Amino acid sequence: MKRECLWRIVIGLSLGVGLVAVEPGYADSGDHPQCNLATLKGRYLFAEHGTALPPAFGATEPTPSDAAGFNIFNGDGTGTAIVTFSLGGVTVLENVSAPFSYTVNADCTGSLTVNVPNGPSFGMFIAPNGESFASIATAPPGNAVSNVARRVSRK
Repeated sequence: MKRECLWRIVIGLSLGVGLVAVEPGYADSGDHPQCNLATLKGRYLFAEHGTALPPAFGATEPTPSDAAGFNIFNGDGTGTAIVTFSLGGVTVLENVSAPFSYTVNADCTGSLTVNVPNGPSFGMFIAPNGESFASIATAPPGNAVSNVARRVSRK
């Protein structure tokens, strides 16, 4: 398949003047929108609450967990997470920065892996316009969280 940048052009009318907005990373082929790495670009805010089940994050019994922060996607399969994480009401990480890598499939599914030892991984379901995505933890075993992250900035 030939590599090319996908563009979506949205045309609207305001007071009789045509306005054009161009969004990289999106193509609409009829009823089947397509995504690529550039679909996710910018800063995405998230907050999640779940339960860490053994052996996730050293839990020995089901333990409430919370995380909040933002992910900065570079549009090329790399990014940076800034996160605060608590386990059982104890802050374990506070405003920690960690690199991540991600994939995006044409059907707007993908994955994200935090690139630190024993870092978590997530499955992603991406809005075709890149404004938000839903994620669910896939690793480590026992990490039981999901959330919806929303883009708050394109930078």
